[in-house]
Amino acid sequence: MKKKVLVLTGGGDCPGLNAVIRGIVKRAAQTPDWEVIGSIEAYNGILREPMEVVNLDNKAVAGIHVRGGTIIGTTNKGGSPSSFAIKLADGTLKMVDRTQELLDNLKKLGVDAVISIGGDGSQTISQELYEKGLNVVGVPKTIDNDLSATDFTFGFQTAVQTASEAFDKLVTTAASHHRVMILEVMGRDAGWIALHTAISGGAEICLIPEIPYNIHKVVEKINTRYQNGKGFVNIVISEGIKPIGGQTTTKKNDEFGYKNPRLGGVAYQLSQQLKEFGCLADIRETVLGHIQRGGTPTAFDRVLATQFGVKAFEMVLAGEFGNMVTYRNNTISTATLKEATGNYNLVDVNSYLMKAARGVGISFGD
Repeated sequence: MKKKVLVLTGGGDCPGLNAVIRGIVKRAAQTPDWEVIGSIEAYNGILREPMEVVNLDNKAVAGIHVRGGTIIGTTNKGGSPSSFAIKLADGTLKMVDRTQELLDNLKKLGVDAVISIGGDGSQTISQELYEKGLNVVGVPKTIDNDLSATDFTFGFQTAVQTASEAFDKLVTTAASHHRVMILEVMGRDAGWIALHTAISGGAEICLIPEIPYNIHKVVEKINTRYQNGKGFVNIVISEGIKPIGGQTTTKKNDEFGYKNPRLGGVAYQLSQQLKEFGCLADIRETVLGHIQRGGTPTAFDRVLATQFGVKAFEMVLAGEFGNMVTYRNNTISTATLKEATGNYNLVDVNSYLMKAARGVGISFGD
């Protein structure tokens, strides 16, 4: 009887997920005593009745590396198996522990190992299940690039490319109308997408969560770009920014089972602040949103994701459970899940990347 490895994708969708799945399946196909199955929408597929799983073979993954999204679906709702959200008859939310049910179902399926493709939250769940005895390997996924154990996560470069292309289009309209254009990008509490976009696009101002901004400094920078009412400014901001002494802008979220604060829309708040503090130029806001998550992954992300997928299956063969694939110093390696989720990967404000950004005149509002 063949051994089984279960693959799942958790958290937000991300360019390159399908390339990882394809890498796993293609590598497993070279080992005749293994087969690959996929759980629909992370662990939800295992916890449903009947279970929702699909066979993943060479035919199923043919050509999927160029497609965005994930062929086995994903979810960022419901929580972890040990704290799983269910809706009662009266509509209220109840958290229940379904860990043992999950482990029992995996045993019924004859699953020998699990490859979990996901970000910080997903890999925290992986560590939790590993401690309960599950043979699990992690693959880092997030456009936010906020996992500290790896230099890059796949999907990040594609998100930056998408944001940079949008920024380039805003530059021309800013110049044509003598406007201040604000582009808001994703990233949650890390400013990686904003920083890379600002440098690649040539922004005058970049605001990131790691550096609370002084609105007076931002207005001062804008004013240096105008003379007799003529000039223009392009600003890139991360969705998690906050002013000095202020709070991150969040929205109320009533979506069932969704735990994270909902970010997005801080561009409009910044626009209003600029007007209140003396910015006379016309201001326009663009919130890029989920466009950054979709579309064809760049060549870099396809290559990185493929390497991650192949390495993840080889870790299963070697019994290297409780670990996650990493990319460090241009080398595919591994780190423990504990290490991978121990620290949040924030932008180092003293790094050379930041020095280079300041060196070309980008203001961070400080």
